[in-house]
Amino acid sequence: MTMAGLAATFAGASTAALAAESGMSEWQLGFQNSITDVMDDITWFNAFTLTIITVITLFVLALLIVCMTRFSAKSNPVPSRTSHNTVIEVVWTIVPILILVVIAIPSFRLLYKQLDIPEYQMTVKAIGYQWYWGYEYTDEGMGDLYFDSYMVGDALDAAKDKADREAYAQKRGLTLNEVPRLLAVDNELVIPVDTTVRLQVTAEDVIHAFAMPSMGVKIDAIPGRLNETWFHARNEGVYYGQCSELCGVNHAFMPIAVRVVSADQYKAWAVAAQEDLDNANLQLMASIAAAKKVAATGTLEEIAVAAK
Repeated sequence: MTMAGLAATFAGASTAALAAESGMSEWQLGFQNSITDVMDDITWFNAFTLTIITVITLFVLALLIVCMTRFSAKSNPVPSRTSHNTVIEVVWTIVPILILVVIAIPSFRLLYKQLDIPEYQMTVKAIGYQWYWGYEYTDEGMGDLYFDSYMVGDALDAAKDKADREAYAQKRGLTLNEVPRLLAVDNELVIPVDTTVRLQVTAEDVIHAFAMPSMGVKIDAIPGRLNETWFHARNEGVYYGQCSELCGVNHAFMPIAVRVVSADQYKAWAVAAQEDLDNANLQLMASIAAAKKVAATGTLEEIAVAAK
């Protein structure tokens, strides 16, 4: 194993980072686990608007029930001749305006937070193709690192799909459950934890969309145009997204996988990836497996030694 591989094997063994998961489960309801401040705000805003909608719906339902019971022909054989009510007309005009204002203020703040890119530490360019993603590390010192990211498995042949995922899992030292169907890719986008990343997104052929639910990222990839967004992942782990723009026959089969690792693991991977991407990925997975083993079975002294 090279020096870069040895460094990757023993880098970044922190118990907090090792416990991170993708935040997905079978028959799941709701969002994936949030790992960014933007997604925290999206989750809060979703619950906030859902509460308002629920209150409005229950209020309207109550009015309907009152009208059907109290003002039915049987209960009220002589109907009222009232044609106007100034108070009611003012209320049903002012209250909806106030509700919209209450919704608009946090909505505009969230939109601004998504669009206003803060000071960033690194830049990654994501390029959509029919039907896979390509990633380019554009920062100085990365050696113009570029690679394509294809889905692992065969969506149309269940037996071949399982065999492909098992072979991939065996090569990377993973279990089959860690290679989710229609989501796992051969080359993941590797990002250091606690780093503000500027993400530039474009496409080569048709319109795609880069969507990472756990990071609160969703942006169109348009040929001839360079869109920008950002994220700051606070937890290590592997997180999944998909193209969310109808882009052709294999639209459902161009997933996104982002692996967030420690700063030391990322540095070791970045050095090795410029020489041999496959070997760098294997070394990175060995590093993650070793760190998980230390976190699960080691003492605090062993974890501290491994972290060094």
